[in-house]
Amino acid sequence: MSNIVYIAASIDGYIATPDGGVEWLNEIPNPDQSDFGWSEFILGIDAILMGRNTFEKVLTFGDWPYQKPVFVLSAKLKKVPDELSEKAEIIKGSIEDVIAELNQRGHTHIYIDGGKLIQSFLAEDLIDELIITRIPILLGKGIPLFRELEQSQKFIHKKTEIFNDSLVKSHYDRE
Repeated sequence: MSNIVYIAASIDGYIATPDGGVEWLNEIPNPDQSDFGWSEFILGIDAILMGRNTFEKVLTFGDWPYQKPVFVLSAKLKKVPDELSEKAEIIKGSIEDVIAELNQRGHTHIYIDGGKLIQSFLAEDLIDELIITRIPILLGKGIPLFRELEQSQKFIHKKTEIFNDSLVKSHYDRE
C-alpha cells in the first residue's frame, strides 16, 4: 500500500497562483510533446484521491483527463456531475478511514492530489512517495506545496530526471 504525491511546483514552492490558477504550467516549452513521465506514473496507481478544490479546477479543463477511478474527498460536495458518475465519486470521512475504505476496495497505490489534501496527508504522516517536478518560474505567492509540520519526515532520494533542459523531476521514498 502506498500514498503517492505527483505534482509540479514553482522553484519557490507554489503549486498554484493565489486564486488556484495553474495556467503557468501551460507555458512550459514542450517541442517533443512529452508527457514528462505521466503515462508511466499513472500505470502504477490504482486510484486518484483529490480534494474538492482540485476537482473543481480539473472540471474547468474540458475533457476528463483520467482513466483511473477518482475519489473526491469533500464534506461540501454532494455529488459529481452526472456525466462523471462512472468516473468519479465523492468520499467522506477522516483521512485514515478514507484510505482504509479505498484499500478495502482494492486500491492500494493511491495518487494523492491537491494542495490541502497533500498537506493533510503529510500532517498525518501518510505519504509514502513524493514525485515533485520543479518548474523554472518564481510565482512569488500562491498556494504552497508544503506547510509547517509538527515533526520532520525523512525521505530517501530515488532519482532525478531533467526534461527539456528545464524541468527537474525528483523522486523520493519515505525512509
